[in-house]
Amino acid sequence: MKIFSVILILYSIVGGFLFDVPKLDILNESIRNLYFHVTMWFSMIFLMFFSLINAIKFLKNEYVIFDIKSEAYATTGLFISILGILTGMVWAKFTWGTYWVNDPKLNGAAISLLIYFAYFSLRASFNENMTKQRVSAIYNILAFVLMIIFIGVLPRMTDSLHPGNGGNPGFNKYDLSDSMKLVFYPAVIGWILFGCWLTDILIRIKKIKSNDAN
Repeated sequence: MKIFSVILILYSIVGGFLFDVPKLDILNESIRNLYFHVTMWFSMIFLMFFSLINAIKFLKNEYVIFDIKSEAYATTGLFISILGILTGMVWAKFTWGTYWVNDPKLNGAAISLLIYFAYFSLRASFNENMTKQRVSAIYNILAFVLMIIFIGVLPRMTDSLHPGNGGNPGFNKYDLSDSMKLVFYPAVIGWILFGCWLTDILIRIKKIKSNDAN
């Protein structure tokens, strides 16, 4: 998995900078950030979904391993979402002239990050493990639902500069050409696998620490 993810990411980086892209007004060469910013956010959503699934499994069975996995996936998802925010800010600077605009998609992304930062703060506030794990699992479910609302639902209901939101056509409707798909989809898969690889490392570390504590 790790080898395949690295190959796909390296391929997307090379293709992202060297392959031809559509010549569009305003976006120009900045459209290449689609291979990085958008694919990172796709990966983040998948990782947070895996965290959600493990949170639900923990509430059902209360096996510690599910709590460990849920926290690990959320950690990796938050890390990649920060990378997604940073690459998005760079794109915004070249497209809209500023690193941040009052846009529902951007604001929703920022709120989503704060929601998951609160998840880790919540975990740190408990001393008793079982209470921490139960409350964290319940909060994780709420956090994922709110994230989808803030980045997927509300931007589509209001005016937004982002493609595919607020009546603004999505990329695949006007500029995600066949040549771009050859880079975009491998990049999505690559970042998801990379996130899963990082999560697997975190899970191993947490299991070792858990065993040492016992």
